[in-house]
Amino acid sequence: MRRAIFTIGDLRLSTASTGTGRPCLFMHGLCGEAGQPAGVFPHDCGWRCVTLECRGHGQSDLGDIADLSIRRFAADVAAFAASLDGPPPVIGGISMGAAIALRLAVTKPRMFCGLILARPAWVDEESPDTLAPHRRIAGYLADHDPAAARRRFQDSAMARAIATESPDNLASLLGFFDRHPIDQTQALLAAIGRDGPGVTGQDIAALAMPTLIIGTDHDVVHPLAMARRLAELIPASHLVEITSKSEHPELYVEEFRGALHGFLKEIA
Repeated sequence: MRRAIFTIGDLRLSTASTGTGRPCLFMHGLCGEAGQPAGVFPHDCGWRCVTLECRGHGQSDLGDIADLSIRRFAADVAAFAASLDGPPPVIGGISMGAAIALRLAVTKPRMFCGLILARPAWVDEESPDTLAPHRRIAGYLADHDPAAARRRFQDSAMARAIATESPDNLASLLGFFDRHPIDQTQALLAAIGRDGPGVTGQDIAALAMPTLIIGTDHDVVHPLAMARRLAELIPASHLVEITSKSEHPELYVEEFRGALHGFLKEIA
């Protein structure tokens, strides 16, 4: 993975790139980093996976806590995209990254030649019910030390229900309690858990660029219903339903890469 620094004002944001070819700006999820999109990106597809790690993620600076939002992250990605040479890149992302990509496709459509929305956690609403666990964890971390906060969440009916439906979701949620610095994690969960992409259903339905949507079942944070709803709204979209990580992690990666490979080959 090749790394570099992209500077906005006095803020240093980390970028990462894997592969060769045209750039596909592929963004990570909440409290994730560049390894997440790189891990599911196909090899030898004529595109390289490029990620700008959002403020407070990976090796990027946090900046002002009051400025943590999907809109701010999207503005940073737009500035980075404008610095790239060559033809317009594809924009995409996983979970929060998909919300960033969706906002950019709506607000900056001429900057990009295609859109990838993988395991979306938002459509057009703010503070969706599916992000209630993130808000709950943010509240526990605000009031308790990480160990006590973790116990409270694990003992909750919410956590038990998630464990039954989507063990992978629960593992990811429990990982927040071990992420450092913990105050930064708490701030991100609180801010983004109550946020949204800031677009309307009408905006989404007006998108004209080729769009790949990837969804999985057994995922309470990124329900398949959201992926299907986006597929209904976006005229030039194609929905691919893949095996969930909870069912078969290796098959999830294989099918994810296959879906991306087919879409990117069509764009090329």
